[in-house]
Amino acid sequence: MTPVRPLAIGRVTLANNLILAPMAGITDSPFRVLCLQGGAGLVCAEMVSAHALHFGSEKSGRMLQVNPKEHPVSMQIFGSDEATISQAARQAQDAGADIVDLNAGCPVKKINKAGAGCVLMKDEVKLARLLTAAVKSVQIPVTLKTRIALNHQEFLGARLAKLAEDCGAAAVTLHARAAVDVHSGEPDVEALAKACAAVKIPVIGNGGVTSAARVKEFLQAGCAGVMIGRGAVGNPFIFQDIIDELSGRPVQAHIAQKRLEIYLKLIEENVAYYGERIGINRSRKTAGYWISGFPNAAAVRGEFVRLDTLHEVRELLIKTQSAL
Repeated sequence: MTPVRPLAIGRVTLANNLILAPMAGITDSPFRVLCLQGGAGLVCAEMVSAHALHFGSEKSGRMLQVNPKEHPVSMQIFGSDEATISQAARQAQDAGADIVDLNAGCPVKKINKAGAGCVLMKDEVKLARLLTAAVKSVQIPVTLKTRIALNHQEFLGARLAKLAEDCGAAAVTLHARAAVDVHSGEPDVEALAKACAAVKIPVIGNGGVTSAARVKEFLQAGCAGVMIGRGAVGNPFIFQDIIDELSGRPVQAHIAQKRLEIYLKLIEENVAYYGERIGINRSRKTAGYWISGFPNAAAVRGEFVRLDTLHEVRELLIKTQSAL
């Protein structure tokens, strides 16, 4: 039996156990829809500030919007006090999220200074209060996303997974690197395995997943599912590719011209969703992923980041496509 199979997170059953990770500035609604089309069993939205939602931020409120095409979707929230976390969880539920995820693993200094993200790993009592508050405030499943450790001296993965289970979380996602590593270095599969053995709720492995071999390694360590982040940027069909490879089916070749067509369509969706200025600006962040390996990729990306209109971007990509 293939290790890629349906996964139940509380009352939500996913078609498969490969999940798009939440990534700030990347996993917005247009990209989430594309990844579901590419085979993801669940897509996670970029994290939303509970504090900003509490004070009525229009931008943050918009980030909670759910496209009918993007189910199942998990909405990730972050914050440092129970009242705003509870409110944010309810708003996510009301907006149509299938799952609410609490972030306790982000190493970004701005987030940490606000008492959220990975600093919560230092205060397990506070983390438990926040997670319990979220669980009690909604009817949909609540999950926790954190890391195996803050540093390389003390590994917390198993303990944090047990904390999540005790607080009523339906699953826990563990980034298999320490917070000090950010996104570099090899994931610690042994630490993941210890966390999987410590709890009955699903443990979802995350960190450095770009291949079927890594997915298989995580699943063999006991993970119920695997979360893919940067590996999906520029290749939203990585989920289906991995499913096919692990199932023994031929993996579909992704022709360069077709990749550019998909990227242009995504940019057009961004422009329709955000407006031209913001849509183009957000697309610049991922241009390097989409044109990686193309002839003169650096020059194309350099030109792309200077463009301001959809017409100009379309002309550049068509020109790039014709040169392939």
